[in-house]
Amino acid sequence: MEISKEIKQTKFKNEYQKMLINILFTSGWLSSKHTCNLKPYGISTQQFNILRILRGQHPKPATVNLLIDRMLDKNSNASRLVEKLRIKKLVERAVCPEDRRAVNVIITQKGLDLLEELDKKDGSIFKELKNVSEKEAATINALLDKLRG
Repeated sequence: MEISKEIKQTKFKNEYQKMLINILFTSGWLSSKHTCNLKPYGISTQQFNILRILRGQHPKPATVNLLIDRMLDKNSNASRLVEKLRIKKLVERAVCPEDRRAVNVIITQKGLDLLEELDKKDGSIFKELKNVSEKEAATINALLDKLRG
């Protein structure tokens, strides 16, 4: 559905304003869908992001600083997210032997199992994207990359 119909606004200052509103609206819409898909598993989208980063690092540990650098949501508190995941036994924390000020984080088998289960259900989030072909998705990706410069 067109953004003007979604937000019931027909006039925009210009196409750039309309694009900005459209991107923000779509981001919120996708985030809401993603949150709903993760809710039955008791993790947030930010926690999911941390788990995916850690799986990519596995079996090597990651420092909290590495997690911060690679997170999609740069405003998230990585230390707090790691602690919540530790309480759920999805990650483990340990003092880094090379630098006692740093903390190493590693995904547990339980965390890997959760991601594997979510991977099997990954199709549900992609159903939300079915109105766009793979070629169109590549074009959108290229345009978003260009927008960020």
